[in-house]
Amino acid sequence: MPKNSKVVKRDLDDEVIESVKDLLSNEDSSDDAFKKSELMVDDQEEKDVDVEDGSDVEDERPAWNSKLQYILAQVGFSVGLGNVWRFPYLCQKNGGGAYLVPYLILLLIIGIPLFFLELAVGQRIRRGSIGVWNYISPKLGGIGFASCVVCFFVALYYNVIIGWSLFYFSQSFQHPLPWDQCPLVKNASHTFVEPECEKSSATTYYWYREALNISSSLSESGGLNWKMTICLLAAWVMVCLAMIKGIQSSGKIMYFSSLFPYVVLLCFLVRGLLLNGSVDGIRHMFTPKLEIMLEPKVWREAATQVFFALGLGFGGVIAFSSYNKRDNNCHFDAVLVSFINFFTSVLATLVVFAVLGFKANIINEKCVIQNSEKILKLLKMGNLSQDMIPHHINFSSITAEDYNLVYDIIQKVKEEEFDSLGLKSCQIEDELNKAVQGTGLAFIAFTEAMTHFPASPFWSVMFFLMLVNLGLGSMFGTIEGIITPIVDTFKVRKEILTVICCLVAFFIGLIFVQRSGNYFVTMFDDYSATLPLLIVVILENLAVIRIYGIDKFIEDLKDMLGFSPSQYYYYMWKYVSPFVLLCLLVASIVQMSLSPPGYNAWIEDKAMEEFHSYPMWGMIVCISLMVLAILPVPIVFMVRRCNLIDDSSGSLASVSYKRGRIIKEPVNLEGDSTSLIHGKSPSEVPSPNFGKNIYRKQTGSPTLDTAPNGRYGIGYLMADMPDMPESDL
Repeated sequence: MPKNSKVVKRDLDDEVIESVKDLLSNEDSSDDAFKKSELMVDDQEEKDVDVEDGSDVEDERPAWNSKLQYILAQVGFSVGLGNVWRFPYLCQKNGGGAYLVPYLILLLIIGIPLFFLELAVGQRIRRGSIGVWNYISPKLGGIGFASCVVCFFVALYYNVIIGWSLFYFSQSFQHPLPWDQCPLVKNASHTFVEPECEKSSATTYYWYREALNISSSLSESGGLNWKMTICLLAAWVMVCLAMIKGIQSSGKIMYFSSLFPYVVLLCFLVRGLLLNGSVDGIRHMFTPKLEIMLEPKVWREAATQVFFALGLGFGGVIAFSSYNKRDNNCHFDAVLVSFINFFTSVLATLVVFAVLGFKANIINEKCVIQNSEKILKLLKMGNLSQDMIPHHINFSSITAEDYNLVYDIIQKVKEEEFDSLGLKSCQIEDELNKAVQGTGLAFIAFTEAMTHFPASPFWSVMFFLMLVNLGLGSMFGTIEGIITPIVDTFKVRKEILTVICCLVAFFIGLIFVQRSGNYFVTMFDDYSATLPLLIVVILENLAVIRIYGIDKFIEDLKDMLGFSPSQYYYYMWKYVSPFVLLCLLVASIVQMSLSPPGYNAWIEDKAMEEFHSYPMWGMIVCISLMVLAILPVPIVFMVRRCNLIDDSSGSLASVSYKRGRIIKEPVNLEGDSTSLIHGKSPSEVPSPNFGKNIYRKQTGSPTLDTAPNGRYGIGYLMADMPDMPESDL
């Protein structure tokens, strides 16, 4: 050993002449450190970290606290207002119980397979909708952007409906309910009932005049409705506070927002079954009309309902599943959530028709009483003979069956002059056949029925609180479909993005709380989502089976699930689902082109709705909504195809997606190879200690860049040895 055997630290720039002995000792030290490093790597491999799934730092990605929380989030997103006010209407319109047959068939053909596909790609790649389709092919990145645009359009008007529900909820804490009776108008001489209300009904008047204060046409804005503006602001504040921390905040709220509607529905079902006439409503609902099943329109509407009931194409399903562990059984989740959604729709249908049966029974009783009084007057006037009336009939307490018996007798005897008598047939089925959906069901028909409930304010509070929770559950998934892809792609802070998104949406949403706002809600509901989402899901299906490869996707599923999925899904994804979706797209385009574009305007003088065609500027808005929603797909394709954007250019770090790995491109690509690993400039990198670079296989380091070798571009990466000893002199 030399006399001077102390360890002296020197900079890399100093010229050092090392002896053979120094080099040998350095080599031994290096070997020890290398072995230690290898042990560290082996230890990291035991962690639940998946490098191939496109994650840059897996440990930093939020995760669900429990499987139950995740299932409730997916159920809350898929089970929405449409289950309560759209599905019962479609059942009534399309053959009652017979409608369930095409619905179940299409649920198995397109619903569950496509829902399973979205869950699987989100869980496999662990990114939002933009990152998922960039991963499969950068040219298809526009699919994710299109999903975000559609989510934004839907969120704009969907939260308005939550605002309406909040308004009715706030007005339910009074007895009698404000929509129970028509208001009285006083003038100098006498008091009379409001003419608009007298011509319609108390609940109809309250909805159009008190709540919406609606104008008579789309072109007549009428200024802001301040009551609804405040309710819209409250709705967006609720959404913002729930979503500001992502699934950490919204996940906890799901326990209430997803479960509370089931409590209310069950309470309403028990209460409804105890009401007079509820059985008539349920019997009417589930009496199958098998001949209607042969109509193509029934299958088209069933397919559309399946499609939208599960939230396909919105990106919310992908976003929620991206927070799962890689080995989660997403096949079980897909089947479970799909059937929960279906049975929720059936439960809601039972509740709706039990209550509507009760309402129809009350209206039928009023009809019997009014027409019985007419018959008594006709008997006194001598227009009818007393001999026509059976002896057991007592008009003071006549039943619906007895009245119909008398009605049939008079109709046969006075066949020629029957129309002039002004008698009506009081059949409960006639009232039940009046199909209502959407706001007409929730804010008019159902609301009117609740006014006849004992303790009606309590049931009103429960009903509208249920609507608020159903709406919020769907809104959480919709907003997650916007926030998650943008955060994953552009690396912005989720809190700031959430606040900005909600603020922008509120100010744009002011067009929906004008006096003409209800007409804009109809416009957005009809044109902003239907066709764009169909195109998005068709492209999603084709991207997986054609671009990524159906066989490779099946292998990924086998790797994730631990078992190979049924061949049923292989044939559904590859052949059946794309064909059915294309047929649905063509049918929707044909139906949209044949039906005149327009809306139902409320005419104050007539106290009734009247169909109006959209003005020219309204048609331009409708077309623009569809074009803007699907425009990102061709734009991104052309940009990628023509290489108009160079990911490595610019002064800011960009994010580009490769199959199996997300690559952060650092600001300065010049310098030593160590700076490329950590994304640092050369001056920030610790000085190396060897004349040669040492390489080792890296599996767990979160900040390492990728090498081009290997199936997913993982390869061998240069190791950083911070604990390596300096050479001895």
